[in-house]
Amino acid sequence: MAQTPSVSLHRWDDIPEEPLNELLSRKLITGERMMMAHVYLKAGCVVPTHHHENEQMSYLLKGAMIFEIDGKEVPVREGEVLYVPSNIPHKATATEDTLSLDMFSPPRQDWLDKTDDYLRRK
Repeated sequence: MAQTPSVSLHRWDDIPEEPLNELLSRKLITGERMMMAHVYLKAGCVVPTHHHENEQMSYLLKGAMIFEIDGKEVPVREGEVLYVPSNIPHKATATEDTLSLDMFSPPRQDWLDKTDDYLRRK
């Protein structure tokens, strides 16, 4: 008999922060078909060009970033949400200290199994 998923409550303050490099860290909450992450970027942090099967929404809770998509710069500021469809190459640069709430569907398996080497480079 299949087990019914259970409801769970999470507090960001109780989730350990995972450092990826000197300028980037995150906290994850994962369900069966979606993932949320607090992503902490210090000013000057560059997330190299990458793509993934996951749909992504990035909601800037604090700070500002410039995304590069299809050779165009897309500035995103506090209070704005950027939607990135599946398999669209994108790059991001934090122009200020930034806290982004990133949502992915399905969950980022590379983040869960820590094979996201492009984020862990110095």
